[in-house]
Amino acid sequence: MKFRIGLLVFAFVASSLSLSAQTTEINYLEIGLNQNKSGNYADALRNFSLEIEKTAANPNPIAYYNRGFAKYNLKDFQGAILDFNKAIELKPMYFEAFIARGQSHSKQDKHPLAIQDYNEAIRLNPLEGTAYFSRGISKNKIESYRAAITDFNKSLELVPDYAPTLAARAESKSKLGDFAGSIEDYNKAIEITPKRTNYMSGRAFAKMKTNDFKGALADFSEVLKLSPEKADDWYYSGLCKTQLENYRGENGEKGALEDFNKALELDPEKIEALYGRGFVKAKLGDQRAAMEDFTRAIDFGNNENAKILYTAKLGKIQLDDLRNGLVDRTKMTDMSVERAEVFFHRGLAKSKSGDPKNAMDDYNRAISLQPTYAEAYFLRGVAKSSLGDQRNAIQDCSNAILLNPKYAEAYFIRGIIKLALNDSSGCLDLSKSGELGYAGAYNVIRDFCN
Repeated sequence: MKFRIGLLVFAFVASSLSLSAQTTEINYLEIGLNQNKSGNYADALRNFSLEIEKTAANPNPIAYYNRGFAKYNLKDFQGAILDFNKAIELKPMYFEAFIARGQSHSKQDKHPLAIQDYNEAIRLNPLEGTAYFSRGISKNKIESYRAAITDFNKSLELVPDYAPTLAARAESKSKLGDFAGSIEDYNKAIEITPKRTNYMSGRAFAKMKTNDFKGALADFSEVLKLSPEKADDWYYSGLCKTQLENYRGENGEKGALEDFNKALELDPEKIEALYGRGFVKAKLGDQRAAMEDFTRAIDFGNNENAKILYTAKLGKIQLDDLRNGLVDRTKMTDMSVERAEVFFHRGLAKSKSGDPKNAMDDYNRAISLQPTYAEAYFLRGVAKSSLGDQRNAIQDCSNAILLNPKYAEAYFIRGIIKLALNDSSGCLDLSKSGELGYAGAYNVIRDFCN
């Protein structure tokens, strides 16, 4: 049977899909599976959550597995692991879930944990090429290159001529100094998948290491035509040109100087490109400019204090934008006898006008009139956060969640504040927020949790 290597997409077990005899009942699992197939992961996640809620008395491991798959593709790796844990708890022989959990660990650079999961998957199914491939990737990451090659060899026995495995083995060979073997594997991978720039870039690097600078430059030139956004490729292209003494471009062709400039435009902190540009400037006789670049390259490690950070991971502007976006989403509520809503919405108006301090007075009044007013706790927490009182802001978000366990926005704000305080448990709050339907959480997860 032919199968694809990578994250195993779905565990379609027909006997496990309990279809309702009544055609009017919504089959959330089937809808979610189809949405996962089409790449609509956010909607798939919501449908799997509905299925899990519906079958709470008799939980289905497939629903948890596929919700984990959706979270994985939304870059929510911590949330995915929780779902794969549950799938394995319900179905201990679920080798696909072990592989998927291992890949989630791998995405967080927890490769020893990933390898443990791949070992278990191979024990359960020794003919599953995905497990060998994935274990090889993790072994590569921990610099166990020979062991990685053994896994890639086994994977290629099970699935011959699979380009990602060939390219991964090529990388391992390159790390071991077997550049000829690396080029051979990259050649095969590129023949199968001609336009994969990372394969061409890897081959170019191996050629460069064998002093085939013209061949390497031809590969880097093709890479940069297809994908010109990587500073490393511009740097290596410039390096090859320095070896060929092509310092300044002529007849419309870029020289090493232009390539190093481009690398620094894309990554101003790329020390190697500063050094390379300094070298080229010296060769071109501009010694003063060369010394400036060399000095910057030497001093670059001391520039961290120049970055003005709000607290830790999140910049002040980012944090303000995230908070204010949620304030704008707040809808009008029905008015109670206590008139707490009047104070609440006056506080909201003050918040929107940039006066969070006086807004807090109104939120306090709303809470005193209606102590179970979850929205007031939440927006008071937003106001406290705006004023820099992050610890008490977290407490207000927690109070809002206690009053409304499905308060996606409260999980979201609590999560981003925790991240700003360098508390990685904020990623779990963001995962829960996304699970409850706040899709914006996955943008933050993607940027700050991996």
